[in-house]
Amino acid sequence: MKRMSQLLACGLFLLLFVPQAKAKEYDVVVYGGTSGAVTAAVQAKRLGKSVVIVCPDTHLGGLSSGGLGWTDTGNKAVIGGLAREFYHRVWKHYQTPEAWKWQERKNYGDKGQGTPAIDGAQRTMWIFEPHVAEAVFDEFVKEYKIPVYRDEWLDRKSGVKKAGDRIASITTLSGKTFSGKMFIDATYEGDLMATAGVSYHVGREANSVYGEEWNGVQTGVLHHRHHFGPNAVKEKISPYKVPGDPSSGLLPRISGADPGKYGAGDKKIQAYCFRMCLTNHDANRVPFPKPEGYDPAQYELLLRIYAAGWRQTFAKFDPIPNFKTDTNNHGPMSTDNIGYNYDYPEASYARRKEIIKEHETYQQGWLYFIANDPRVPAEVQSKMQKWGLAKDEFTDNGNWPHQLYIREARRMIGEFVMTENELLKKKPTPDSVGMGSYTMDSHNVQRYVTPEGYVQNEGDIGVSTRGPYKIAYGSLVPKKGECANLLVPVCVSSSHIAFGSIRMEPVFMILGHSAATAAAIALDQQLDVQDVPYEQLKAQLIKEGQVLEAPPEVKYGSNGINPETLKGIVVDDSQAKLTGHWTTSRSSKKYVASGYSHESNTKDGKAAARFETKVPQAGRYEVRYAYPPNTNRSSQVKVTIHHAGGTAAKTINQKEKPPLDGVFVSLGEYEFTPDQQAVVEVSNADANGYVIIDAVQWIPVKE
Repeated sequence: MKRMSQLLACGLFLLLFVPQAKAKEYDVVVYGGTSGAVTAAVQAKRLGKSVVIVCPDTHLGGLSSGGLGWTDTGNKAVIGGLAREFYHRVWKHYQTPEAWKWQERKNYGDKGQGTPAIDGAQRTMWIFEPHVAEAVFDEFVKEYKIPVYRDEWLDRKSGVKKAGDRIASITTLSGKTFSGKMFIDATYEGDLMATAGVSYHVGREANSVYGEEWNGVQTGVLHHRHHFGPNAVKEKISPYKVPGDPSSGLLPRISGADPGKYGAGDKKIQAYCFRMCLTNHDANRVPFPKPEGYDPAQYELLLRIYAAGWRQTFAKFDPIPNFKTDTNNHGPMSTDNIGYNYDYPEASYARRKEIIKEHETYQQGWLYFIANDPRVPAEVQSKMQKWGLAKDEFTDNGNWPHQLYIREARRMIGEFVMTENELLKKKPTPDSVGMGSYTMDSHNVQRYVTPEGYVQNEGDIGVSTRGPYKIAYGSLVPKKGECANLLVPVCVSSSHIAFGSIRMEPVFMILGHSAATAAAIALDQQLDVQDVPYEQLKAQLIKEGQVLEAPPEVKYGSNGINPETLKGIVVDDSQAKLTGHWTTSRSSKKYVASGYSHESNTKDGKAAARFETKVPQAGRYEVRYAYPPNTNRSSQVKVTIHHAGGTAAKTINQKEKPPLDGVFVSLGEYEFTPDQQAVVEVSNADANGYVIIDAVQWIPVKE
């Protein structure tokens, strides 16, 4: 006992009077466990920096290892650097016979899932099982000896210590402190960014904020088949418990609130879901569990949808290796839990857990309901009963994905804000650090009652970016003065609709790589992240295989004509000033640049396009107008040419093939001067079919 007292006294003396070893300071502290967090950490280590991953999750990889095995890639040719290496390592895994436990490899590999890389040497595989992706991420951190502290949650009240405008350390709820010179917030939620006092936005901005078309409330817009209307559920469905009787109350999962005015901003968030890994292979199938709190009344609306003839339940059971799926939302009432996530971005950890649990109960209940409720159509139920959870996936979580699909939470307001205007190439993007190319995609935000008394979904958007687009370095860094040593490659500075494309997992990996490269340069030169010299950053990224600018064959695709190869001045439809609703398309076999636009055959006289430029010198120019022809086009498209002598009106039959190379029709020759705008206007007034706009060309006429 005396000996014990002496030891305790000695320990107390050492604690009080002997200087303690200072906690290790890392060059780079990465907060997050997403795919972008891993690539950021690996890149920092490759550049010779000490790095640590502080991970609020127990698994690395986020959605890439959490069920999203059917990669949303867009144009694969612009995926470079460590993102490309991740998919190459996945491909390498599937070259071994052991990888194909249940299924023969011949069904995969070279049928779209594995394609040559940019250099023609490295091969990749875009479709994979969740556990394979997680193994690759774990292999990365093991190979580079990167310490990972899992299940460590940032103290969002007092866990960020700053010295001036620089973060000095972060502390987690367990009491662990991590000091660093540079910090990277690679979480889906942006908790470090927010706690550090960086500006951000939650929800949809009004279209007027950034001069956009597809951002705010989108009532009346029906892009995909996730709504009640054409190409989905053709019958109008009553939202009331007693059909047609408002006094009976609303069915569950329908909001009685005003959805808001078209184009207005709100604080609502696009729907979340779990990307489920299912199987119909009996040896590996676990029957769908009946979740605690299961309530069949929650799915009454689904019964009405079935009664209206809808039968697309299995449309997004996308196949991945070994008889498994990446199952995503599809239809008017599917796995998306519409309207139940609005407070998630800024909620407490406890509240977030409640939201995640509610999503799990809803989604597991949706599966159980279809597979077991006797009111479900027999042909749907019998098919669903053949499916179940994959026994060899998510083995520590009851075979259920460990990551909820946080499609959107906070978005930083940084040095540069990416908007639809940059993605559509209407405005230039400075200082590219990577590229995206996926459709600007938002899932539904709310399910409401129309003024006519029917149920409808709102917020689902799918707008083509017309080829790859650049992502600005300024979208990864806070405003000058807010935080000088933080980069944010996941909750990037962007509008809601621009983030709808940027939010893809390959892009997060690309941006994680680029963020770490910038952090290393800032460290070496003792700079704020806002002051990193772009030319140096660009050179380093290109050296490492990042794709910062798409070559013409990638930018325009096999059907697009490079406008730089055309004579004179060419103004593409993506550069035109538009009024009314125009939709982009690439369905035709030949067009200028990366696509064309149409006004959806509205015949409302409200859609117009204005192509304008200034000629370099006075003279006579031939004006040409491009459109892809088709039998569904209008035969009386109104076109007005504004020239030095006044205006000229033309009517174009777009059913007919344009006589000039099958692309252009001549509008005539006119005089133009440099001191006034050369303008061509196109309208859908009096149209009797689709009105198409592609490009306008001004060619100098030699006298």
